[in-house]
Amino acid sequence: MPENHINNLSPLRLLTRSKSLNAFINKLQNLRYDLDNKEMKEHTFRVSGREIQQARNAFSKMILKGEESLHLLCELFSEKYLKSYQIESQVIGQIESSGERFNLSQTITSKELYTTTDIDLGNRQINKLQFLDKGAWSKALLVSNVVSYQSTKSNPFAIHRILSRIKAEEEIWNKVADEIFDLDHLVSRDKKLRHLGRYVKDVFGLKIIVNEAADADRIFKDLSTPVLFKNDLLKKFELDANDETKQLQLVEFKDYLTPKNRKRSGWEAYKSVFKWNGRMFEIQIQTLHNFLRERELLTRESHDGYKIKRELIRDRISADLPLYSFYRELLRWLFLNPQGSPPKYNGLTIEIIE
Repeated sequence: MPENHINNLSPLRLLTRSKSLNAFINKLQNLRYDLDNKEMKEHTFRVSGREIQQARNAFSKMILKGEESLHLLCELFSEKYLKSYQIESQVIGQIESSGERFNLSQTITSKELYTTTDIDLGNRQINKLQFLDKGAWSKALLVSNVVSYQSTKSNPFAIHRILSRIKAEEEIWNKVADEIFDLDHLVSRDKKLRHLGRYVKDVFGLKIIVNEAADADRIFKDLSTPVLFKNDLLKKFELDANDETKQLQLVEFKDYLTPKNRKRSGWEAYKSVFKWNGRMFEIQIQTLHNFLRERELLTRESHDGYKIKRELIRDRISADLPLYSFYRELLRWLFLNPQGSPPKYNGLTIEIIE
């Protein structure tokens, strides 16, 4: 039995304190090691319906609470740095029949942020639209949506806007499968994985858009100050003033902004993971020029290109490693499509105990 079979930690450990969800993911990890054991030809995975439902409920709660915390953090940033701002739901949609893409923005209130999920905000805008294409009406599809905190006046840190985004649930579970199987190691990437590399950390993210690189340096340094948010600001949002709410704790930092570190795609940013109020947030700081270029290239070839490339890697690994493919299907069934039939794997029997 591998040593890490015993000391395994859930890839979601940094995102949720839920014992039921992390214990369930650990159970799936241990099953993976058992299935890797060539000496055992038959395996039975027993799990109760209650156990599955508790894990599903904990995951849904994690998403809802995380989204609420993300909006709180964005509003704190906006109050501290922007002073004067408006909140917009910004959507990129696609006409189903032609594939043509379009941008759509709608001003929303702070109250709407906490009563409607981000994905529902986007779908609400998209579902109102139909396009006349070659004599027939076609509906629109949601490609991506973000909440934008748009500065309406100049500010000392030269911040144009702050954007929030939440990773799609299917992609979260793809990443959990990736970490269970250490996908980056399987494809032998040329980088050393850090001690936190195997945990999913970028579900909840925000992006700060500044004028130029020097402004990115200034804002990053300010984010790391011991007292970022003062008591009166925290009180305004009904938050307790303590070490977890007053400051951000840096967990991980990647510099893709310095010329020698820039990606070949031309994407530039400081990409960090911070812990705030008990939750993990990915914070990117990007120049306006690079942000506008990225937005202009938001096509299947560019923005979706990374996801497509990642999916091709996953498909290639799945062909060589059927167990990895099974786990992707298993997680999808457990958390995204519970009404469907459980996937099958040679030599494994899944027993759901009621």
